[in-house]
Amino acid sequence: MKVDGLAAIVADAMKGLDDVIVIGIGGSYLGFRSVLAALENPFRSTKPRIHFAGHHLSSGYMKQLLDYLENRSFGIIVISKSGTTTEPAVAFRFLFDRLHRQYGAEGVKKRVVVITDEKKGTLRRLADDLQLQSGVVPDDVGGRYSVFSAVGLVPLAVAGVDVKALLGGAEQAMLHVREKYNEATNPALAYAAYRNSCYRSGKKIELFASYRPELQYVAEWWKQLFGESEGKENKGVYPASVQLTTDLHSMGQWIQEGERTIFETVIDVENDASLKMLKAESDGDGLNYLAGRELNEINRIALRATMEAHRSGGVPVAEFLVPELNAHHVGALLYTFEYACGISAYALGVNPFDQPGVEAYKKNMFRMLGKPGA
Repeated sequence: MKVDGLAAIVADAMKGLDDVIVIGIGGSYLGFRSVLAALENPFRSTKPRIHFAGHHLSSGYMKQLLDYLENRSFGIIVISKSGTTTEPAVAFRFLFDRLHRQYGAEGVKKRVVVITDEKKGTLRRLADDLQLQSGVVPDDVGGRYSVFSAVGLVPLAVAGVDVKALLGGAEQAMLHVREKYNEATNPALAYAAYRNSCYRSGKKIELFASYRPELQYVAEWWKQLFGESEGKENKGVYPASVQLTTDLHSMGQWIQEGERTIFETVIDVENDASLKMLKAESDGDGLNYLAGRELNEINRIALRATMEAHRSGGVPVAEFLVPELNAHHVGALLYTFEYACGISAYALGVNPFDQPGVEAYKKNMFRMLGKPGA
């Protein structure tokens, strides 16, 4: 079955539920969450409501989630290639137990979707034994690159995102960056060259700067993408993020005049909702000079003014111009970053598709917890 076909089936099966819990960590949830946050209206109460679990080990959070789900109609999408990664496995044990006690074995079949390895692992055995609906985490796709697979598309379809438009944007970007091997016309190649040039000149910290709060989790996904792909062999740019103009009132001083080890990548979204500044009779706040101007225009002028200030302060700044935040353009942006990441890592001399260092903390944790064989 095609991935978007599976996504449509799962979305249809879960559309009558009050809530859906997406369980996963790292690449198993950040890609989905980044797209959802970029596209959803946070003030609209739609069903099913999407919640997240398995991305940390907080008992307070889990207790509050379990209390919230008491007597509510809910389902689970659990995403884990092995099924044994500690954080999602712990969350799944609690939530599966609640679901099973609430609906029984037959009810579970309609309310649990597993995205895991095609042939092996704990979750694959569970899905086969209980005849659960399931999708596949591709063998040749690492978690941080998996948003365009079942890992991202199934929960996005449940959340009501147009996954075909998302894939269409990614495909358009793919064709563009693969056909145009010229820095002037290939944004992925130009971005990779920019990052490596900054790194070689001593700029070791990259700031992902966006002026739309919807892009907060795109920044979180981007940090994992580049940090996990490049941070090895004592090499790699440190990926950080700021949400502007908000963080200009907390981090702005450091960015402007702190240690000159940073460079900046700005996401400029061209179009936003139409909302004109109001005119007040008293003009006590002194804003009448802006009356009648679009709020988005003011936001983008703040962006350009900040870029100019940072450049004059010795911070290299690159810009991605996105026409608007819709599924097509978000798909194109994420694919461009993925492709650029591969080029950038290879230019740095490291493998962008492995992550040997992430096992270090797990070994220590298992030993301290007394896991058999650890």
